[in-house]
Amino acid sequence: MTVLLSWRHTPWLVLSILSLISFASAHMIEVTASRKECFFEDLHEHDQMTVTYQVGEGGHLDIDFWLTDPENIVLTKHIRESTGTTSITAEKDGRYEYCFSNQMSTVADKMVSFNVHGIIYVSEEADVTAPVEREIRSLAIGLTSVKDEQEYIVVRERRHRDTAESTCDRVKWWSVLQALVLVAVVAWQVYYLKSFFEVKRVI
Repeated sequence: MTVLLSWRHTPWLVLSILSLISFASAHMIEVTASRKECFFEDLHEHDQMTVTYQVGEGGHLDIDFWLTDPENIVLTKHIRESTGTTSITAEKDGRYEYCFSNQMSTVADKMVSFNVHGIIYVSEEADVTAPVEREIRSLAIGLTSVKDEQEYIVVRERRHRDTAESTCDRVKWWSVLQALVLVAVVAWQVYYLKSFFEVKRVI
């Protein structure tokens, strides 16, 4: 049997594949001191999920991260990392939970940006799609990866800009302090030399 694909239906095809074959989401959260934030995704067997995160602000720019399966078995764990990526393939149906923990800190809140994207498994028996559909599917996966990389670059640029501005402020105030100290030392030297050479009269 030959499958004919009408190009006028291509936009609907793109939307269908993007919604059914892959899923993606991007978030920015604040993890307060001594707290943790958890999220979950319901996956079926052979579904794939990738979580990418980066700490943008707060403390030493570190966070604890872990991902557990439906039986609460830890699949991935990162300790005090600034950035990280983890990918899994579901071995069973159920709810997969991932958490960002700032429990190691009692003072500093952390700003964390993270992306979640995945691929919904379609068996080969069910995969009777046309070549154009497979190409669109591949493009959707590639676009998701590019989007994740762009968001990572934006967060990294923001963090480096904040560091540069902070360094600039420190240099400015250190220069002002040095100038004040220099003026004070010069004034004291002038006063000391003036009093040293002053002729005292005996009445």
